[in-house]
Amino acid sequence: MTAYPAKPYPGQRWANCRPIGLPFLRQLGLLPTWQFGDVYGMDPELLSMVPRPVCAVLLLFPVTEKYESFRLEEEAKIKAQGQDVSPDVYFMKQTIGNACGTIGLIHAVANNQEHLEFETDSPLKMFLVQSTKLSPENKATFLEKDESIRVTHESSAQEGQTEAPSLDEKVDLHFIAFVNVGGHLYELDGRKPFPISHGKTSEVHFLEDATEVCKTFMARDPQELRFTVVALSKA
Repeated sequence: MTAYPAKPYPGQRWANCRPIGLPFLRQLGLLPTWQFGDVYGMDPELLSMVPRPVCAVLLLFPVTEKYESFRLEEEAKIKAQGQDVSPDVYFMKQTIGNACGTIGLIHAVANNQEHLEFETDSPLKMFLVQSTKLSPENKATFLEKDESIRVTHESSAQEGQTEAPSLDEKVDLHFIAFVNVGGHLYELDGRKPFPISHGKTSEVHFLEDATEVCKTFMARDPQELRFTVVALSKA
């Protein structure tokens, strides 16, 4: 039995948790100067096939009892010991059910605005500009009220599916983002109360450093096969 709380998201529920990638972002005004691509393995040979530079990594993983136990222990440890997090990290809480893919994409884009390009009337760029100084909780509330992103999320989520998932369907897969901000590797998960710092990184070694953290997720649940890693690379 998964240790998800009965009602983990106090806000709305959207139709689907799968990340919808570039089509979703293009509809919100992100220009296709960077692209998402699958990471097919964690060994050096397969990582060498990923186009560089990479500015963000998304991880899809199953929420299991082992992971939930680890998450709670990690949160308690950081609250007790503290951690250094750059004020430049854009981080938002997740209060909308089934929106983890969209929030993962927002985290990836928001923390790489110096690399990415937007159309002049981009709804996504407008959202980021207006929300950047808000608290993580208020960013979440702001997203709940953003009709452009909600409608684009729901229309994109239906593409390629033979049957639309129910809004009440339990989703036990979750997306998180890894980004490099100020030379430090951060894990951004809207279910957590704060970003998780994983130490120093660099543009050159970011993909390797991020996938090392992804390996720890896989090692925690060695019987699980439901892991997917996606990199946002220069087109």
